[in-house]
Amino acid sequence: MIRWRNGVVRSLGMAWPGVQEIIVEIPERDDVRALAYTAMVGEPRTGDRVLLNTGALELGLGTGGHAHVVALPDRLPPDPEPGPGHLVKARYTPLQTIVLGADEQDSTWHEALRDADDLDGMPVVLADLHSALPAVVAGIRIGSPQARVAYVMTDGGALPLWFSRSVAGLRDAGWLQGTVTVGQAFGGDLETVTLHTGLLAARHVLGADIAVVTQGPGNLGTGTRWGFSGIACGEAVNAVVILGGRPVGSLRISEADARERHHGVSHHSLTAYGKVAMASADIVVPKLDGEFGEKVAAQAAKLPPRHHVVTAPADGLDDALRACPVRLSTMGRGLDEDYAYFVAAAASGRHASALLNHDS
Repeated sequence: MIRWRNGVVRSLGMAWPGVQEIIVEIPERDDVRALAYTAMVGEPRTGDRVLLNTGALELGLGTGGHAHVVALPDRLPPDPEPGPGHLVKARYTPLQTIVLGADEQDSTWHEALRDADDLDGMPVVLADLHSALPAVVAGIRIGSPQARVAYVMTDGGALPLWFSRSVAGLRDAGWLQGTVTVGQAFGGDLETVTLHTGLLAARHVLGADIAVVTQGPGNLGTGTRWGFSGIACGEAVNAVVILGGRPVGSLRISEADARERHHGVSHHSLTAYGKVAMASADIVVPKLDGEFGEKVAAQAAKLPPRHHVVTAPADGLDDALRACPVRLSTMGRGLDEDYAYFVAAAASGRHASALLNHDS
């Protein structure tokens, strides 16, 4: 349950769109880092009293291990200007937020989306972890540097898109055309009710050539076959095919993860694509050297024959990854510490780019 704390803002830290980091003094303990989502709670200032939720901080989570500002009780933000929008996200929680959905009746885009049901063959890259996003986009840009790439964020991890510094950096660099938050996730350029309308909005509103679908930061896993939030990428394969898109599955691969279930091709990928995805996808397997490469190829070969397993060369991916405008990190490991993971993601992006160029 929630751990509530009162504190006082001692200083301001880093800031990026939608987020202000603060250092908070709490009685009887060391100062803590906290995040304030400014669109929800307002702009904190030094000396403000803050109400915090410290649950994730106390757990010591690697992703999301901060205190979070619930309110600035002595200086509440003004009410938003009256306007359209009745989608409630983070529903029936104390911090539920009301947004304008691209697919709702009051939206400018409602008519365009009301009867839309076709992605026109748009390639859609699907990945388990949010950390794959920058590498996927880096791979796309090898063959299609001008491609309009949209990020569609599902609600398996962080709900506020603002939490992602990777998205902020990719936007600043011009690597993303726009963002869509679906389900209970919020904070994107566009909001939609479902993944299906999110994909259609990426295509028909943002004009995306390629979409990338992952959960927000903060994968949840239990060490069981079915109990992990990234399972949604298998369900996303089905959505993409239903809507006439071309799904490209990015495998979660690691040579550095000490857990056997995640060494080589993660059991997350094998379950999501092998058991949850009922439609066919291109599953991209990077060509890796040595015994590890042989292990990855053998694991991928066990995927069901409904999928098209694509062996992709790794040449050229290193330069693309090192040119990425944001820091590459997964499970606390950087590019050189878990190289195969990022190569696999970039390879899937380059394959999606090849599909786009082939169609054009």
